[in-house]
Amino acid sequence: MSGTRRVFWVVMVSLMCTVSASNDDAITKKMEALERRLASLEEKVQQTSQEQKEGESGDLTLEVEELRRQVDILAGEVEKIRSGEPEYDITRERANSLGLGPSAADVYRKPHGASLAGYGEMLYENFDNQDQSGAEVDKPARLDLLRAIIYAGYRFNDRFLVNTEIEFEHASTDKSGSASVEFAYVEYLHSDQLSMRGGLLLLPMGLTNEFHEPNVFLGTTRPETERYIIPTTWRENGFGALASVGNFNFRVYAVNGLNAAGFSASGMRGGRQKGSQALAEDMALVGRVDYSPTPGVFFGGSFYQGGSGQGQYTYEGDSLKVPTSIFEVHGQAQFRGWDLRGLYAASYIGDALELNLARGLPEGSAIAEQMFGGYLQAGYNVLSRKHDTMSLSPYFRYEVVDTQHRMPFGFTANPTYDRTFYTLGLEFKPIYNIAIKGDYQWHRSDLRSGVNQFNVALGYSF
Repeated sequence: MSGTRRVFWVVMVSLMCTVSASNDDAITKKMEALERRLASLEEKVQQTSQEQKEGESGDLTLEVEELRRQVDILAGEVEKIRSGEPEYDITRERANSLGLGPSAADVYRKPHGASLAGYGEMLYENFDNQDQSGAEVDKPARLDLLRAIIYAGYRFNDRFLVNTEIEFEHASTDKSGSASVEFAYVEYLHSDQLSMRGGLLLLPMGLTNEFHEPNVFLGTTRPETERYIIPTTWRENGFGALASVGNFNFRVYAVNGLNAAGFSASGMRGGRQKGSQALAEDMALVGRVDYSPTPGVFFGGSFYQGGSGQGQYTYEGDSLKVPTSIFEVHGQAQFRGWDLRGLYAASYIGDALELNLARGLPEGSAIAEQMFGGYLQAGYNVLSRKHDTMSLSPYFRYEVVDTQHRMPFGFTANPTYDRTFYTLGLEFKPIYNIAIKGDYQWHRSDLRSGVNQFNVALGYSF
């Protein structure tokens, strides 16, 4: 174990022990008191129901219903403490239905006026000195302020609001950094069940693209599938609607299409237009549906369908539309300290053969007809039964990504792009809004060129 890695684990354990000692007894007592009240209420419900059946106390229907309502409320409070979930005046389920992380949804908590929120991430990366095959690798360690984000919104009244996310990447525009708009939209709130928005929108795909604040996902870095198959953070200009019906949430947007000039062997990430003078010869439709059978649990899927040629390429006299499709299915369950997630995504690029020839891409660097990726992830907050503000979560993620899964006729897949990742880490949150994470990632490729790395991240939101 290197000196840097040893220092990280010592600091993590020290922080956890120091903060834990301050409120362990108080939270345990609160938990025990709530559980006693819950048991008492459940016993009373049973007694009253039995009296009603025996006809000893007349019609007790209203009393039974009221007792059951109190049991449900108290059971919810107990479950929040067990899972370590934060309490918001806008529920997590409501934020999910809006397609926003907790901080990004701040403007929805305001009855009127301005709102200000944000988040930030710093990442340290330390690479092994040999790759998967044993060859020497000279890749220096890096320490980067990845992002500093400001959410600024304004609630005009109970129907109209504007919400924006301004991002600063890599601390300075002098060193490959940038300042950009992540989203900026106007929304009309018809009701809690229906709204419409227009502007620069986060596309509602996957588990990370909309919910990318560092304290809401496990891992020092975002999953590779949601970087290269779903090119997070992905935003485009457009308009659409959001709806909720019972336990179902829907989002559907019409947006400008991707730009095939940015596609590569590693995926479609370079095809994002990011709202900047976006070409709109080809448009796209994106939709999502989620079903939440119980609080903290949801699963669903999304699709993207549109042209990416944007009138830029022709082959044998025909304009290339480059029809592009992405489909994904996902699931997430957060309960009693557990955080379980899974996702599978696949993309399909039409006219890939003609696009490669029109762009003159060589063998080994060509764009695939089909790409896919997926991951399974599990984490458990070992402090979930003792603390309602602090968490300590070991986690593991298994992931496979192949951005040259199926190649057009005449092109051969490069084994460099068929990769597998194993991530084992630990996340400590002294409070919900601050996350300290460390993990080790094993990188494998069919070319045996993967380079393992150790990461430490500090994240915050407000």
